Amino acid sequence: MESRRFILVGIICALAFLLWSEWQRDYGHSDATVQKEHAALPVQDDRQFDSAANDSVPSVKDTPVDRLRIEKSPAKAGHPAGEQQELSQKFPKVEVKTDVFDLIISTQGADIISAKLNKYPISSKTPDIPFELLKNSSSEQFVSQSGIVSKQPAPDHHVVYKSVRESYTMGDEALVVPFVWEKEGIRITKVYTFKPGSYLIQVNYRIENNSNKDWRGNVYRQLLRSKGERESRLIYTYTGGVIYSEEEKYEKISFDDMAEHDLDREIKGGWMAMIQHYFLAAWIPDPEQTNRFYSRALSDDRYVLGMLAPTISIKPGQSKQFDNQLYVGPKDQDTLSKIADNLDLTVDYGYVSVLAKPLFWLMQKIDHYLGNWGWTIVVTTLLIKLLFYKLSATSYRSMANMRKLTPRIQAIRERYGEDRQRMSQAMMDLYKKEKVNPMGGCLPVLIQIPVFISLYWVLLESVEFRQAPFILWIQDLSIKDPYYILPLIMGASMFIQQRLNPAPPDPVQAKVLMALPFIFTLFFAFFPAGLVLYWVVNNILSIAQQWMITRQIERAG
Repeated sequence: MESRRFILVGIICALAFLLWSEWQRDYGHSDATVQKEHAALPVQDDRQFDSAANDSVPSVKDTPVDRLRIEKSPAKAGHPAGEQQELSQKFPKVEVKTDVFDLIISTQGADIISAKLNKYPISSKTPDIPFELLKNSSSEQFVSQSGIVSKQPAPDHHVVYKSVRESYTMGDEALVVPFVWEKEGIRITKVYTFKPGSYLIQVNYRIENNSNKDWRGNVYRQLLRSKGERESRLIYTYTGGVIYSEEEKYEKISFDDMAEHDLDREIKGGWMAMIQHYFLAAWIPDPEQTNRFYSRALSDDRYVLGMLAPTISIKPGQSKQFDNQLYVGPKDQDTLSKIADNLDLTVDYGYVSVLAKPLFWLMQKIDHYLGNWGWTIVVTTLLIKLLFYKLSATSYRSMANMRKLTPRIQAIRERYGEDRQRMSQAMMDLYKKEKVNPMGGCLPVLIQIPVFISLYWVLLESVEFRQAPFILWIQDLSIKDPYYILPLIMGASMFIQQRLNPAPPDPVQAKVLMALPFIFTLFFAFFPAGLVLYWVVNNILSIAQQWMITRQIERAG
């Protein structure tokens, strides 16, 4: 009995520890000050990145191209990064409106410097204010960039393009937004193509060589992001870079990793992204193309993750087109899985993915019929409870039998006093005689811990739960209960469930167990309301099942 109680307390503590460990995934590195002042621009030297010719790949080092970039950088000249961003605001902007986006494209680099997601408001309280994923302010920076590096005339993301219009608005068809740059007979058109209802953007380069000599260059695509502040100190979700390759699969390239060393790797296909809670931006290359993936750490906690394409060679009078895909939007698993292999892994369930993914699939199917994610959680909890019904019944039957034996166990403790060996032997004889397993209630609790953690990550990572209402005061299942009503109900249900269990004979254990409902109420007060809802429903169903089994055994006795 005593051992069983300690194990149950240990299980609960282990649950808390596992949750805390999951919160701290990929976090805990010291915030090292970035001393390096690398350039946010890939390089091209005399050696060409041409995998077909099996030639050398340019490394991400300080080359003449980099030095040119640094000389242009106000931050290098002693100006803060914020001033550099304000300088970029002076260039003409092009506004693009689609059914899912409100975008601002700067003529400097023809890069997207602001992307507001019309279908995802900042808060459920402000439905008319869209969430801005890409932004370029003095306090926070997250932008997509692309350009071409060459020893010959070529536009990187610092040159100024020409646009024939100042704004574009999508109709019923795809929207095409072109930008043109021309110098010394080299004409390059950078074209954005937006499709209705899609967060996937086509970014194509058409390169025309009207000069009298061969032109060679490399297209690069990158994401630049400042470190920013964490959304919550208690509930942690990963913000940073990720890359995918067939060899290494899904890899996180954290900001601390970028500060410590530059990524420099040749990868066929794959993709790279900067992810955050519920949203991401990702560059997806041709799956048959081999790119050089790289990272940089800049000043003022700004970081770059990008990839450099193989060399393009164009003879005089000829032209070529280079195609790219840029995704800027929510972590919608169904959509991401269709765009690129394993891009849906950016919905990061961590070590419990093997359980979390089928659990989310099940919840999607239920929600398709119910149309309310809160009731979907209730039904899912009921199904999980039915799945573990036999195990739970075994546990509650063991507890009920232990409850019947409590007076006899107390008598044994009083009889043998300090003689621990004889007392333990007497208890074991009693358990054997009555055919009671004191450890019978532990297994169901152990089995449900991974399910609980899996559901936690489903609620935390799945954008479908963002601002999803339930009933009454619960208007967002992804954040804490604003009035702490659900945590209080959870604490009360946990207290009632404890009263149905046999009381521990040890006064110290009794006090510890009595304190747990209050501790867990405080603990769950900051959990997403959807997770607390699951725990409340689970507790209520457990109380009903345990009460029925206890009554049956007491009547039989």
